[in-house]
Amino acid sequence: MILTGQAIAEAAAAGEINIDPFDPARLSPNAYDWRLGDTLWICSGDLDAAVPTAVDEEITIPGDGYLLEPGVLYLGHTLEKTSSEHYAQFLNGDRTIGALGIWVHVSAPLGHLGHGIQWTLEIRVAKPVWIYPGMTFGKLVFLRTFGRAASYQNHGLKYAATSGIDTSRLYEEIGTGR
Repeated sequence: MILTGQAIAEAAAAGEINIDPFDPARLSPNAYDWRLGDTLWICSGDLDAAVPTAVDEEITIPGDGYLLEPGVLYLGHTLEKTSSEHYAQFLNGDRTIGALGIWVHVSAPLGHLGHGIQWTLEIRVAKPVWIYPGMTFGKLVFLRTFGRAASYQNHGLKYAATSGIDTSRLYEEIGTGR
């Protein structure tokens, strides 16, 4: 079951959902409109799932914008840090950025119970497009879970301590690569 905007506001007021910073004006009928943070990592070389990803450059997005180029993998982060021990989270881009040819966070939209993070975003573009820090970049929905709840923090999972941008840690599972 997806929470309505009003239910998200009530859960936030009760401390069941944490969104920092929280702005009630960002609530929509069934979601919270999240924003792009101010940092990008550029990963432009070849990637190998068996070795740590090299970050070629870190960019602070200036207030007057930054031009994203096709063919580059950008890792960014949400402005907001979110968490909940009561609701799972689902983060996605939305129509406003999709209509600009921006694909964001297609591969890992689920935030488990207890996973408190600034989300790492995978960003690709179809055409050159300007972006700005703090711009609306997508929707975050909260989902009621069924069954026995288990917190992400209690499972020792590899992204439990993520803060801001993080690269893939798949290499921890598959060993050394080339």
